[in-house]
Amino acid sequence: MKELKCPKCGNAFTVDEADYAFILQQVKTSEFNAEVEKRLKELQAGEAAQRELALSEQKAEMKTALDAKEREIASLKLALQSKESEAKSAELQKKLEVQQAVARKEDEIIQLKAEIDGKEKAHQVDLVKNQMQQQQALADKDAEIANLKAGYESRLKMADEQIAFYKDMKARLSTKMIGESLEVHCSTEYERYLRTQLPLAEFGKDNDVVDGTKGDFVFRDRADDGTEYVSIMFEMKNEADTTATKHKNEDFFRKLDEDRRKKNCEFAVLVSLLEPESDLYNGGIVDVSHIYPKMYVIRPQFFLPIISLLVQTSKKALEYKRMVAEMQRQSIDVTNFEEKLLDFQDKFGKNYQAAREKFDKAIAEIDKSIKALEATKQALLGSENQLRLANDKAEGLTIRKLTRGNPTMKAMFAAIADKSVDGQEVADGEEKV
Repeated sequence: MKELKCPKCGNAFTVDEADYAFILQQVKTSEFNAEVEKRLKELQAGEAAQRELALSEQKAEMKTALDAKEREIASLKLALQSKESEAKSAELQKKLEVQQAVARKEDEIIQLKAEIDGKEKAHQVDLVKNQMQQQQALADKDAEIANLKAGYESRLKMADEQIAFYKDMKARLSTKMIGESLEVHCSTEYERYLRTQLPLAEFGKDNDVVDGTKGDFVFRDRADDGTEYVSIMFEMKNEADTTATKHKNEDFFRKLDEDRRKKNCEFAVLVSLLEPESDLYNGGIVDVSHIYPKMYVIRPQFFLPIISLLVQTSKKALEYKRMVAEMQRQSIDVTNFEEKLLDFQDKFGKNYQAAREKFDKAIAEIDKSIKALEATKQALLGSENQLRLANDKAEGLTIRKLTRGNPTMKAMFAAIADKSVDGQEVADGEEKV
């Protein structure tokens, strides 16, 4: 019931919803009609003023042209008067010329007046046509406004009928039945639009009870090679308007996160009709990862978009994971190559060091041998010199030198010499000695 107050007597009275709506409709219709009539009068007044202004401007232009012609005629008459003192023949000629000019000017004036009349008539015709077009446009606008009003009224009526239908349905359904109807809605939407687009995906009721609890639905999809790249735990929540205890979305976050972990799902999504007046949840997909990781809250109309969004994002993540794995594998291969190269370099270095030590030792031994050979060489050179001196001494040795100062040996050699056959043998013997 609505309470109204009389503006004249000041008494208050109450009316039901239907009478109030009827009074409100009358006030809106009268105000709308008055506004339309006011706008129409303003348009007509403006157009009439424009027409009068255009007509006055045309008249002023014609009057200016006539005044110019009249001034020209006056000037011709003055020129005629100034020539009156000339000969009569010339005067007659001039008069004739003046008369002809006047006739031509008069013809031009008549033509100009006819053109002015024609333009005025054409302008009047245009004014009439414009008025008729404006009236037709106003009629079309009125028809369009009427159609729009009828359409809006029809939509409002349909909306009111739908609201009444849902209110009646909520009044007849229990809280559990409402939640089940939301599950049926989501399941139907999935089967209708995503089942054929994701042939390898699995979507169904979560019937596996773990530690006394389970979710509503689980979605999983795999790549062509069988690798699972996305998994979502769904929870559907709604309650009737008549429910005594009203829940909030955050009341179910903890359980949903536990269900996601127990079922090894990557994402968690709460499909909720709770808190219907909340601008936050009515605005679209709400990310609550700051409370629980990888968790989202949506209205039912975002059920299909959230699946598509997470599928596409996870596919990209799978590609990146494969690229990283390939890069890691390549990095491992490079690391193994580097390790083998370093091992080879280390062993080669050790072998080179051992060979270098042996080489240095051999060089040292060779240096020692060279020094010994040099000493031997010097000794041999010294022996050669001694042998040369000895040879020189041996070559200079004679019997005479040996027996000088030794009479015994001299006597012995003399005896030997006497026994020789001739002196030649003795000489040969001396040379041999």
